[in-house]
Amino acid sequence: MAGPKVFLDYDQAALDAAYEQTVYAANRDQLLGRYISASELTRRHLGPPRQFAYGPTEIERLDVFRAAEANAPVEIFVHGGAWRGGLAENYAFPAEPFVRAGIHFAVLDFVSVQNAADGLATMVDQLRRALAWLYKNAAGFGGDPDRLYLAGHSSGGHLAAVLLTTDWREFGLPADVIKGGLCASGVYDLRPIRLSVRNSYVKLDDAMEHDFSPQRHVARLRAPLIIASGTLETPEFVRQARDFSAAVAAAGKRIESLILDGYNHFEVIETLANPYGILGRAALRQIAATAR
Repeated sequence: MAGPKVFLDYDQAALDAAYEQTVYAANRDQLLGRYISASELTRRHLGPPRQFAYGPTEIERLDVFRAAEANAPVEIFVHGGAWRGGLAENYAFPAEPFVRAGIHFAVLDFVSVQNAADGLATMVDQLRRALAWLYKNAAGFGGDPDRLYLAGHSSGGHLAAVLLTTDWREFGLPADVIKGGLCASGVYDLRPIRLSVRNSYVKLDDAMEHDFSPQRHVARLRAPLIIASGTLETPEFVRQARDFSAAVAAAGKRIESLILDGYNHFEVIETLANPYGILGRAALRQIAATAR
């Protein structure tokens, strides 16, 4: 028997299930293992990345797989992990098609929410500083600071959307510092997260819910945006992508919505690792569209 509704038509158990990927993706562990092995193979093909510190703590690091070309664009990747897991070394696997196309590929490391002094606020602060570091230092590894692109998946899709809806002028950077964005399988309004079991560790308050819900700040979006989700994602992840896409379009912003038919949450991002995959093709096309 269903309990009282807590969000839309969801009772508590149904809402919790709609934000628990294993309910809808039984092959999660297999796919996470594949990320690791594919990342190892990427390092074998490309060589180890250059590693840089963007801040004082041990986790504030980023890996850069360099293209041969000088003054090349930089694709920046924010990994997922439900805000509480994941490491850059296990998300190297999409790098090769970018590097072969003459694009540097940077993967960010950042604190997990349960280890962060101020929770999600600390995570966002670190990622903003990482992007600012790349803007100021990209030329040192052959990158063009005026061609920074951003992609993220799952909780990284949410965090990438937060960066895309940041007013960068407040941080001393150009408003259009990010030239294009791709948000895959993310969440864009945190209200249902706050009402779900996930808030037991994300610990959102009123300010965080508002400040870090990208759908509430689409007016700040300056970059063309791709929003992607799979048809086999949980119903809430499908809804979140649909609603965010609609809000971006209603604000008159540049938006492309991609629906990956037959892909679950963990399968979607593997298509970024293939230049002919749905996300790989879209991301490379986005960069080419703004080539100088």
